[in-house]
Amino acid sequence: MTTTNDNGPVILFQGDSITDTDRNRQNDDDLGHGYAIMASAWYQALFPERMARFINRGMGGNTVKDLHARWRQDCIDLQPDLVSVLIGINDTARLFDGRDTTSVEGFEATYRDILTQTKAIGAELVLMEPYLLPYPEDRQIWRKELDSRIHVVRSLAREFHAAFVPLDGIFAHAATRRDPTFWAADGVHPSPAGHALIAQAWLDAAQDLI
Repeated sequence: MTTTNDNGPVILFQGDSITDTDRNRQNDDDLGHGYAIMASAWYQALFPERMARFINRGMGGNTVKDLHARWRQDCIDLQPDLVSVLIGINDTARLFDGRDTTSVEGFEATYRDILTQTKAIGAELVLMEPYLLPYPEDRQIWRKELDSRIHVVRSLAREFHAAFVPLDGIFAHAATRRDPTFWAADGVHPSPAGHALIAQAWLDAAQDLI
């Protein structure tokens, strides 16, 4: 496995299915079909001289505990220069589906440990808050629990001096322009237009960090 880039910065995307987007696990350079490949394409078109390499290690279904369990292999060992994280919606969903759950306090402590490890290798951080659109109807009962985790991510972004991407607000604003299902048919997983929103916001936050 190639894990370094002698010619430029290494940029790592981490998260759950929103980041994963059916990436090919057998191809280290495959970025999936969502915001990661869109952001990479725009970044490299704007800054070809930086010779950046992008890696996607998002994994569908992951919670913050899942990230923590694989952080050494899927982040630290890759020696990235910038790490972008989008996590939290599955931590919320599991409160309602009867599976293993993590309290807000546990979410914060685990996330903080991930970020502490990452800062220790000198990587820049981009934190994206989890988001939720109000469709279908049962998504609305997730809102209070998700808001608690959104506040955690905002607080951690301040604590670690990370670039911050306010996705929940971005999607809420987008839903005033067109029906929520246009952006994410199930309230969570973005449409192509939804992924483009994330990519644009990520680029605005990250492009000057490396």
